[in-house]
Amino acid sequence: MSESLPPGVQVDPAAIEQLVGRPVDDLSHYRRALTHRSLLRVHPARTFRSNERLEFLGDALLDVFVGEVLYDRFPEKDEGALTRLRARLVSERPLATYARGLGLGPHLLMSENAAEGDGRDNPSILADAFEAFVGAVYLDLGHEAARGFVQDRVLAPVDLEDVATRDDNYKSQLLEHLQALGRPQPTYHVVEEKGPSHDKTFTVEVRVGDAAYERGTAGSKQDAEQQAARRTLDEMASDPPAS
Repeated sequence: MSESLPPGVQVDPAAIEQLVGRPVDDLSHYRRALTHRSLLRVHPARTFRSNERLEFLGDALLDVFVGEVLYDRFPEKDEGALTRLRARLVSERPLATYARGLGLGPHLLMSENAAEGDGRDNPSILADAFEAFVGAVYLDLGHEAARGFVQDRVLAPVDLEDVATRDDNYKSQLLEHLQALGRPQPTYHVVEEKGPSHDKTFTVEVRVGDAAYERGTAGSKQDAEQQAARRTLDEMASDPPAS
């Protein structure tokens, strides 16, 4: 069924081809990739769709394309390390950065209210649109074109060696790792305090949902949390995922 478009909700073919970096065939895929769900509330009787289904497809493609490159580039890294590294490249914040670099924001089709609320620079909206745009390239031009698009827009500008060896915050790494697995955010709980007020040591435990993981002990809560997060990452990397 063809999409019934309200007046003014169109995309510029030349602009789309500039975004993709090559001629395109079916503009409807890109129009859908750029359509935020807020527009559907403004035009509820229309048959056109938002980018949410394409976002699902693009998310899966990014995992495959980026994972393939990381698998080849870092043969010494185990599954846990590769998963954390991929999360640093395809989680919300970097995806929003790619979308800004591409210039997707001005092309988003959304309600006036969403646009006035800084929707065109909202990290979540931009990340979703970038994923959807990858899905649109795949549906329109095929596997190799989508793979090349991800290579050019995601991987080429990034120093993978630097990302892989960067001394990141262990709590941030753990959060990214759990987000990549679709698991709850970690929480940190002080399970023991020792010593006088001027010389305390804190033991902090990481919990994910109802599960308790590793502990860290240090002279500050922050250092104990970092230690516990690092040990939890090591534990998760060495243990096979539950079936």
